[in-house]
Amino acid sequence: MRYGKSCGLIFIACVLGVTNLVLAKDTQSLYTAVMTAERQETMTPQQALQRLKDGNQRFMDGKMKRRDLLAQSNATASKQYPVVVVLNCIDSRAPTEIIFDQGVGDVFATRIAGNVQNDDVLGSMEFGTKLAGAKLIAVIGHTSCGAIRGACQQVKLGHLTGLLQKIQPAVKQAAKEEGTNDCDNAVFINQIAKDNVLLVMKQIQSRSPVMSKLIKEGKLGIVGGMQDISTGKVTFFDDQSIMPKS
Repeated sequence: MRYGKSCGLIFIACVLGVTNLVLAKDTQSLYTAVMTAERQETMTPQQALQRLKDGNQRFMDGKMKRRDLLAQSNATASKQYPVVVVLNCIDSRAPTEIIFDQGVGDVFATRIAGNVQNDDVLGSMEFGTKLAGAKLIAVIGHTSCGAIRGACQQVKLGHLTGLLQKIQPAVKQAAKEEGTNDCDNAVFINQIAKDNVLLVMKQIQSRSPVMSKLIKEGKLGIVGGMQDISTGKVTFFDDQSIMPKS
């Protein structure tokens, strides 16, 4: 009996030892790096865009970086150096950092229904670019957007009424392009969403002299895109983007 008990204790000790070794290696494999002032300073708008594209590909491939988010939080507690300002929808299926596989301190995420712009959104983006040094603005819409459909249907509801009014120019533009006003037509709704992204990109430049100047100086790029909520894939409108010459 004593022999059997000793063997049992030895077996348990071995299992615990192996487990602790695996856990130690697992902890060591966690990604802890954060954006630094030096990396942000030297990064170009094109490189910032590629970070989003690469991250979205990892998200779709199920190969997202395994991050130590607590360590990243500690490392960015005194200073942050994000390289991208992302304006996207409040929709729960479009979480910015997840779909682009970004960590703590990588992205200024601005979310509002229908990814529209207003004075507060513009002010936030001016902070993120002019004052905090981000190199790229990405305006991201998504398929099957409830706010877009609400704008198409001219929904009236409290403060939402005014927000949806901002999307009306895109509704009219898409109606001309698609030859329909059918708000149950998924293709039409998605076209409104795309046109709304392009509209917001123009509004950012026309309504913010601060960001417009940064873009003209080649210090800031702006790009639009659409997320397919069924796959997570973000398709960027590269031909509509404004990037400084390499």
